[in-house]
Amino acid sequence: MKFDIEYVEKLAKVLADNSLTEISLEDGEQAITLRKEVIGVAQAPVAVQAAPQPAAAQAPAAQAEVKKGKPLTSPMVGTFYSAPSPDAEAFVKVGQTVKEGDVVCIVEAMKLMNEIESEFSGKIVEICVSDGQPVEFGQVLMYIE
Repeated sequence: MKFDIEYVEKLAKVLADNSLTEISLEDGEQAITLRKEVIGVAQAPVAVQAAPQPAAAQAPAAQAEVKKGKPLTSPMVGTFYSAPSPDAEAFVKVGQTVKEGDVVCIVEAMKLMNEIESEFSGKIVEICVSDGQPVEFGQVLMYIE
């Protein structure tokens, strides 16, 4: 069985649509593993489709390394919330300056609301997850520069 670009794109869609972090398939001598380590990994199938050469497949990885500021990662598996309650304003917004120790979001784990504090001072340049989205341990929640 040959893994074609269309098949890889379908696997990437399953990965993204189901909030999975990894899919692995083996068929005799062939194997494929798709991993989502940072937001934006879904770009890999597009690059492979445009030019299926090994050099082109490495381009998305190089882009992922050029991040905006320092990543603030989730300390646990849970559900991301940008505000203390559904009708409240978000803790932070893109462009806002935060200090080390400021609460920037909540990650709910096992029905406990865990306030996530900024590990450093700076300006929020990107929020990588949506309100109510499941997050994994170590997943980038936002970038602060």
